[in-house]
Amino acid sequence: MAHPATPVTPGSAAAQGPARVVLLLQDLLFGGTQRQALELARGLDPTRFAVEMWMLAPGRDFAARAEACGIPLVWLSRNPAVGLDALRNLWRQLGQTPPDILIPLTAVPNIWGRIFGRLTGIPVVVGTCRGGGAIARQHERFLRRLAHHHVCNSRPLRDILVDRLGQTADRVTVIPNGVDTDHFAPPPEELRPVRDVILCVARLSEDKDHETLLQAFEIAAREHERAELWLVGDGPLAAGVARLIARHPFKGRIRSYPGGADPRPFYQQAKAVVLSSRREGLPNVILEAMSMGVAVAATAVGAIPEVLSGRAGPVSGPVPDAPGASGAPGTNDGWCGLLAPPGDPAALAQTMLTLLRDDALRESLGRTGRARAVADYSLGAMVAAHHTLFERLLCACPGRAGERGSM
Repeated sequence: MAHPATPVTPGSAAAQGPARVVLLLQDLLFGGTQRQALELARGLDPTRFAVEMWMLAPGRDFAARAEACGIPLVWLSRNPAVGLDALRNLWRQLGQTPPDILIPLTAVPNIWGRIFGRLTGIPVVVGTCRGGGAIARQHERFLRRLAHHHVCNSRPLRDILVDRLGQTADRVTVIPNGVDTDHFAPPPEELRPVRDVILCVARLSEDKDHETLLQAFEIAAREHERAELWLVGDGPLAAGVARLIARHPFKGRIRSYPGGADPRPFYQQAKAVVLSSRREGLPNVILEAMSMGVAVAATAVGAIPEVLSGRAGPVSGPVPDAPGASGAPGTNDGWCGLLAPPGDPAALAQTMLTLLRDDALRESLGRTGRARAVADYSLGAMVAAHHTLFERLLCACPGRAGERGSM
């Protein structure tokens, strides 16, 4: 069991020992948020922060890796759905071993973690917004003020919190996801793909819109007889996606694989990576593909246009001068992928066909993506940004660890 929290005062943390940080997740199933949480837990300086991971449900895909890194894991329930037992145990755990910093991740932890965290007087509760639907699913309109601070992984999510919901700007920090650019490295020349594989690594959920992707592949497959579509992922719509594939006119050129801890073998086989999302924050698959030197075709939602263009600032729709935004090859001035509007199968099909047919463009986009991943989206930068934020938040709340029950 984790040890009790130690009150943190400015400049005293080193003398008192590391501050306790709890990452509260729904589970440790394969997923982008879980992977980012694990990398953050691994990367934070253990002399400053003692990180634990608490889970409301029993999914254990990443558990062995976390345990190998020496990260304490606390399972709050054996039931696959978050119910009263998980919430009761969360309340008890926060009361008995309160951390200095509580960071809930994904919707259910963000709801109950914030409510219970404030009721039990946790010194620092950091809300997180990571996906395109997070604002609504986490009831930010009503619960945003329960967080002492917010971390968003994309600028568009930050702008919704501040500009639409009125959250104070200095209480929101944008920290993009990080990718292990040494782990996700371009393959050697002899392992370059020889088949025309279009790869989608994505959770099988409503936000990812696999129906539009399958419609787009039907269009592309009619025009490119060697095109293949590989789907990698699990999720609540797995059965529905399987039915769509079974009825697809080119089902013989579609493969489905479960999610796994290491997607690199799939990226190595791909001529292009595609993402058909209707809503996004900053998807890990985009950063992983970039780091592997694989060109990307994706919808212009969330932070995807900003990441693929290298231009700061939110973009609400297709970028006029983006390659692929108008359905035809465009300039490649700093871009590392092609864009299509969400929910538009014809436009998405055109981006896939462009990448399959134009070797020079595809390779140029891949090189640009690799360089940008290394320069702007490293794991080190992500961890360092959290370290700096946690230090600042702790220094702003001296003695608060002893004020249980304050709101």
